[in-house]
Amino acid sequence: MSSHRFFQLDVFTRRPGGGNPLGVVVAADDWSDAAMQAFAKWTDIVETTFLLRPTTVAASYRLRIFTPSREIAFAGHPSIGSAHVALLSGFCSPNDGVLIQECQAGLLPIRVEGESDQRRLFIQAPKASVLKTGIESKSLLATTLKKVKLGKLPPAFVEGGRRWWLAEFADVGALRAWQPDHASIRKIALDSDSLGLCVFARSDEPGQDIVLRAFPAGVGIVEDPASGAANGLVAAYIAHAEPGGPLARGYTVSQGREIGHDAELTVRIDADATVWVGGQTQTVISGEVEWPHSP
Repeated sequence: MSSHRFFQLDVFTRRPGGGNPLGVVVAADDWSDAAMQAFAKWTDIVETTFLLRPTTVAASYRLRIFTPSREIAFAGHPSIGSAHVALLSGFCSPNDGVLIQECQAGLLPIRVEGESDQRRLFIQAPKASVLKTGIESKSLLATTLKKVKLGKLPPAFVEGGRRWWLAEFADVGALRAWQPDHASIRKIALDSDSLGLCVFARSDEPGQDIVLRAFPAGVGIVEDPASGAANGLVAAYIAHAEPGGPLARGYTVSQGREIGHDAELTVRIDADATVWVGGQTQTVISGEVEWPHSP
C-alpha cells in the first residue's frame, strides 16, 4: 500500500458547493479493479475516477469511472473534473489546447480554455442518435408526464454514451416545481436499459437559456445536480430537431437549484452538430489517499 494524490472537486460551478462532487485518484495504475470499486464505494461520492497511463499514443491519459456500485463507460462531470486534475497535478499537458481522454466510450477530445481559476474545459460528447420520438398514450412515461404541459419538442429516447429519456416542459416555473414519481422513473429506466428521465425548459430567466433537471434513477440517483452526459444528449436532440433554431449553436444551462446546488454549464454545438459540454471546476480537497491496491 502506497500513497497516491487524491482530489475532491466540485464540477460545473464557479464556487465550491454549487456543482457536482467528484473524487479523483492520480496515477492509479497499480490498483486492481476490485480496489477501485471498493474505494469508490467507500468515498460514497456519486462518481470516483482513476487517472491512468494511456494505452495509445493518441491519448493524454486513460480514465476509469466508478459509481459506488459499478464501473461506467462515460459521464460528463467526471470527465471534466478528471481533466482538471490531470492539468492541476501535472499528470499531462494539452496539445494545442486539447487533451485526449481515453475511456470505455473511446477517445474523447477536451478543449482547454483559460488559465488557473478561470479555466473552462469542454468535452466532446459521444455521437448521439435519436432512437425514438413521441410518447405512447398508455405508457408509464405518459402517466409520469400526464400533468405536465409539454414544450415544442416531443419526448425522445436518445443514445450517446448513455441512454436517456428526454422531455421538454413548456414552462420553467413548472419544471422547477415538478415533484416526479421517482419509482416510476426508475421502472422506466430499468425497462428501457437507460439512466432515466431528463427534463428541460427554455428559459427567460437571466443568465441561462435552458433549465434542466436529470433523474438517473436507473443507477440509483434521485436527482443529479449537474450532468454533462444528459446535457450533451439534450443538445444533440435540439441540434437534430431544430438545426436552424436559436439554440442550434449552443446555449447556457442552469441545473441543480431545486436540490440546493446551482450548477452552470455551457453547451457549444459545431456546424457539423458536434456537441461540446463544459464549465468550470473548483478544487475543494487536495491530499493523499492510502488504500490497499488489491483485495
